[in-house]
Amino acid sequence: MKATIDRNQLLRLLAHTQSIVERRNTIPILLNVRIEATAGGLGVCATDMDLEIVETAGATVATDGATTVPAHTLFDIVRKLPDGQPVEIDGGGERLTLRCGRARFTLSCLPVEDFPVMSAGTLPWRFALAAKDLRALIERTRFAISTEETRYYLNGIYLHAVRQNGVDVLRAVATDGHRLASVQVPLPPGADGMTGVIVPRKCVGEVHKLLDDVTDEVTIALSDTKIRFSIGAAVLTSKLIDGTFPDYERVIPAGNDRILDVDRRAFAEAVDRVSAIASDRSRAVKLAISDGTLMLIATSPEQGSASEELEVHYAGESIEIGFNSRYLLDIAQQIEGDSARLLLADAASPTMISAVGDANALYVLMPMRV
Repeated sequence: MKATIDRNQLLRLLAHTQSIVERRNTIPILLNVRIEATAGGLGVCATDMDLEIVETAGATVATDGATTVPAHTLFDIVRKLPDGQPVEIDGGGERLTLRCGRARFTLSCLPVEDFPVMSAGTLPWRFALAAKDLRALIERTRFAISTEETRYYLNGIYLHAVRQNGVDVLRAVATDGHRLASVQVPLPPGADGMTGVIVPRKCVGEVHKLLDDVTDEVTIALSDTKIRFSIGAAVLTSKLIDGTFPDYERVIPAGNDRILDVDRRAFAEAVDRVSAIASDRSRAVKLAISDGTLMLIATSPEQGSASEELEVHYAGESIEIGFNSRYLLDIAQQIEGDSARLLLADAASPTMISAVGDANALYVLMPMRV
């Protein structure tokens, strides 16, 4: 193969492969990226056998061909090349040569035939989703993904179609057992009857990175075992988590009748301030709620105590309830709009949190003893 490509373009291609290719792997070929030169340009592919990315950029191709080279070494080289300079890629077989200005590098290659391919297979459901909608589904739920490997079925976002109040929606749900995030957008054409799938945490992170500079629609295709995102010039394919997501609707309380409305920004800032004094172990903050007033209180045997009072809209019976301040702040930062609404029952029951007037995002937070 022989091709010439702008250094910045090549660096962009390789940057998207770095977090997919694991630095420690017992399978040598998985430490490499596949580079292919065709009439369509220069393509780069990386995989860890669970996740695969293929991305193409424009290049001047003199000779078609493909090979594999060490991913992180190639990225480090290209990252240090002069900005905006052309890079010549030449070779294949056992060696690949890179030239940029007076710099020349020779890299060892592994046979391209040994490189695994994940993207094969039929994906029966296919639909397009606006990039802003996909970004919202990810950004507003991924903080609640569990990191506990023993409950592997919670290590991702549950994406599924559901009918709510006579309207079909595409809903993303994540939970770690302490908090739950549920966000939905109108169901796009083509997603009717789609199977519910659990998209792994690593895939969620890579999709979010690819959405940074994208404003167009994203094409999503999926089956019972795989999901594929076509985002700009990149195609990301991932295995799905093989498990059953719990019946999350059972943990959403239905009888919470104490309504607290508070300025979202002031609430988030107050939680952040008083939590500075909270114990590192529990990170607990107590909400003391009475008619028109919310008092946020944090105490620590080592640090001392902190409190802050906010004016709120609340006309129910007085109540005191404790939460993990980090969890509470995560939710407050994801709520869109000026006012947040907390629906409470008692100090031992889960609390529902949402934006006032927003039916598309709901959060549930378990209380803690303080």
